[in-house]
Amino acid sequence: MAAIAATLSGVLFCVLLAPAGHAATGQRPAPPTAQPGAPPEFTRFTPAELTRGFLALAFGSDLRVGGKPRGVRKFSGTARVAVLEQGSVPRAAAYRAVLREFAEKIPNLAAMPSDAPDGANIIVRLIDEKNFVGAMEQAFGRRVARAFVARTDPQCMTSIKSRPDGTILRADVFIIVDQGDEVFYDCAYHETLHAFGLSNHADNNPWTTLNQTRVVGYLTVYDRALLTMLYDPRVKPGMSASEVAKVLPAVIADLPKGD
Repeated sequence: MAAIAATLSGVLFCVLLAPAGHAATGQRPAPPTAQPGAPPEFTRFTPAELTRGFLALAFGSDLRVGGKPRGVRKFSGTARVAVLEQGSVPRAAAYRAVLREFAEKIPNLAAMPSDAPDGANIIVRLIDEKNFVGAMEQAFGRRVARAFVARTDPQCMTSIKSRPDGTILRADVFIIVDQGDEVFYDCAYHETLHAFGLSNHADNNPWTTLNQTRVVGYLTVYDRALLTMLYDPRVKPGMSASEVAKVLPAVIADLPKGD
């Protein structure tokens, strides 16, 4: 696969800001490439809706390994992604297509595939359900893995290791491949958002894939907007919520418009 880097020319958002005080609008069906039964998406959001979602999802996480950054987490350089095919259903090509979609649609997000896990800073393990807990134990130790599973009962997960200044050093992603397309694609999009720095969940947010009560399975307009905001140069690793809030109005105003 060719190197995955910043957005391709001509790829634009359909984030047309709705008037303040109005809920998200512009509902449309899920993309044709989504799984049958995937929920529709909205395309227009108020600045308040984007700000609220960003502040909820860019701070905190269920499981973090390494330092305890005080603010935003993001890659400051190129993310090198190694995909390890370790399950009974071949999904590596499908995951690389998901990854390529992120790279094509998110300005300023740089990533490229790596054939050598030792040289990668994102490791994606595609595994069978029966091996999920064992793979986590091998990566993080029995105590950490068992505590996480007991607390969240996950079907997939991502752990981010970062410097105290918020720069992501490494992300470990675990995705189950043998429980059908719906589970695979929901996990693939959900965990890739985590790996790039939207590391929290917002179960009261009806538009994001990072709402654990929803099964989505595609890259929504809303999540594209949030990740574009994260990788805007004005949002820097380590920024606190109050610091981010000061720059978000200008960042949101400059989001690409149209589709």
